[in-house]
Amino acid sequence: MTSVLHHRIDGPAQAPVLVLGPSLGTSLAVWDAQVPALARRYRVVRYDLPGHGGTPAGSPAGTAPGATRVADLAALVLALADHLGAEQFAYAGISLGGAVGAHLAVHHPERITRLALVCSSARFGDPAGWHERAALVREKGTDAVAPGALGRWFTPDFAGTHTADRLVDDLCAADAEGYAACCDALATYDLRAELPRITAPTLVLAGRADTATPPAHARELADGIPEASLIELAGAAHLAPAERPEAVLSALLGHFGAPDSDDNRYAEGMAVRRAVLGDAHVDRAVARTTEFTADFQDYITRCAWGEIWTRPGLDRRTRSCLTLTALIAHGHQEELAMHVRAAIRNGLTPEDIKEVLLHSAVYCGVPAANSAFATAQRVLTEDGTPLTL
Repeated sequence: MTSVLHHRIDGPAQAPVLVLGPSLGTSLAVWDAQVPALARRYRVVRYDLPGHGGTPAGSPAGTAPGATRVADLAALVLALADHLGAEQFAYAGISLGGAVGAHLAVHHPERITRLALVCSSARFGDPAGWHERAALVREKGTDAVAPGALGRWFTPDFAGTHTADRLVDDLCAADAEGYAACCDALATYDLRAELPRITAPTLVLAGRADTATPPAHARELADGIPEASLIELAGAAHLAPAERPEAVLSALLGHFGAPDSDDNRYAEGMAVRRAVLGDAHVDRAVARTTEFTADFQDYITRCAWGEIWTRPGLDRRTRSCLTLTALIAHGHQEELAMHVRAAIRNGLTPEDIKEVLLHSAVYCGVPAANSAFATAQRVLTEDGTPLTL
């Protein structure tokens, strides 16, 4: 097998490098939705795992069948970075791709500037299960595991979409030995004791409906990595970048750096605005824009959404809590209703919102909180959100 992984490059040649790692069974296409925005300010490098996509089949780096480790995959990524002249790079990876990034951050900290772990883990369960899956694929090919992929990768509502079907096709096209070698790597991977060694600023993203690497795995990563941030995405299973593309993009844009031009600020601000408020709301606001209000719409998109909501210092859940409190204090009920919906999209539960409203009763006043409870309950009831308030 060639020593350089199959890869694709998007973005300016002189821009900082951002490497995107795929999950087991997928190709570099799993990042398609995020690349256009990320490539406006990064040299985005996507790669295929051994036997996946355009990377030739076979065990990595000449290892014997059954002996592949995540360290072998990480060595291939470093070889790719060296091939491209990238002495340092930011890294985001999904599941196994995230494990590769975490390994690099532990063992080659001088190479990794920032890290994002998406639906990943410090240990991917019982090794016996991975050995069994590797043996099954070596015997019957990747078609044997394709039927179960839909349930692991996606929520039921997303499983029948064109995007889901296309990603399952990539799984079926993967080479059996390459896929099995990656299973071998997952079987022996356990980075739990080494998480405190990661010094790169780290974002952990979890899908709340992920059964392959449940949110508890993400919390273990975030708790173990010094000063790591954690975002849990509602309505997302294991392949969150495919199922919740806007939400994943906004989180990555916030983590990997502030926009550096008005054009980037507007584009990235619009991506975050849509992720937080929803396409339907933003489409209505855009449709209502007139010559009189156009400058204001541009201002809030660039400044509020493109400068503040994209900053890495606070996660989206925290920003929602702060926004709710400020709106309660000033009695802006219409804006409060909008941001109650946004809070749900950012991962807050009705119970979380209730706690924010109770807290505001102390610091903003009981009458303000009373009005806020009425607004929040109306919005949650209208939207069909189950209430246990």
